[in-house]
Amino acid sequence: MGEQRDTGRAHWGFLAFFAGLAGYHLSTLVFTAVTADRFAEVDITDPPVLGPLLLLLFLPNVLLGLGPVVVSWLRGDGPNRDYGLVPRARDVKVGLLCGGVSLLAAWVLGVVLLHFYRESGSSLDRVESLSGGRSVWLAIAALFVFVGAPLTEELLARGALWNALEHYKVPKLAILGLTALIFAFLHEESWRTISLFAQGLALGAARMITGRVSASVVAHATNNLLPAVYLYVGAS
Repeated sequence: MGEQRDTGRAHWGFLAFFAGLAGYHLSTLVFTAVTADRFAEVDITDPPVLGPLLLLLFLPNVLLGLGPVVVSWLRGDGPNRDYGLVPRARDVKVGLLCGGVSLLAAWVLGVVLLHFYRESGSSLDRVESLSGGRSVWLAIAALFVFVGAPLTEELLARGALWNALEHYKVPKLAILGLTALIFAFLHEESWRTISLFAQGLALGAARMITGRVSASVVAHATNNLLPAVYLYVGAS
C-alpha cells in the first residue's frame, strides 16, 4: 500500500520530531511570559484589538514544522524527497477523500461528545475575539488555519515521526494509530481527544495509502476548510 520509500535516511526522524516539539513548547513559554503582563488586566468582555499580535498565537505551530524541515535539510535529502511535499494528482484525490472522511468523523463524534462536555469557547473563538472583527489580520489567521497548520502538523506527525517509526520497522497500522494519538494530544483539547484521534486516523490513511505527506496535508486542509471559513465569516 502506497509507494515504497527509502526509509534508511529517516534514522534522524526522532530528532526532527523532538526538535519540532521543543520549538513548539519553548515558543509557547516565551510568548506566555512576554505577554502575561499585557493581558493581566484585560476585560474579557471587551478584549482589545491586537492586530499583528494575533499572528504570534500561531508562532508555536509554525515551529512544529520548522524542526522537521531544518533537520531534513541538515541530515536528509531535503523536505520534498524525505517527506514527499509536492502533491501529485493521486495525492490530491486521496487527500480530498480522506479529508471528507475526517470531516464526517468530526461532525458525528462532535455531536455525540457535546452531550457530555459543555466547554465555553474554542481556540478559534478566542482568536476571533481578539481580532476586532474582519480584518486583514483575521484573513491571514484564517489562511494559516487552512494551509499553514495542516502543513506544519503533518510535517511533524505524518512526516518526521512516521518516517522514524517506519525506519524501525514498526507495522503500518501501529504507525497509523500512534501518529493519530500524538496528533490528538498535540491539540490539548481534552473534550475533543476522541474526535481528534478519529480525524488523525483519516488523515494518516492518506499518508499510508500514498506514502507521501502531501496527501495528508491535502486531507488536513480539507478538514480545516470549514473552521477557517467560520473563523473569518463568523467574526462580528
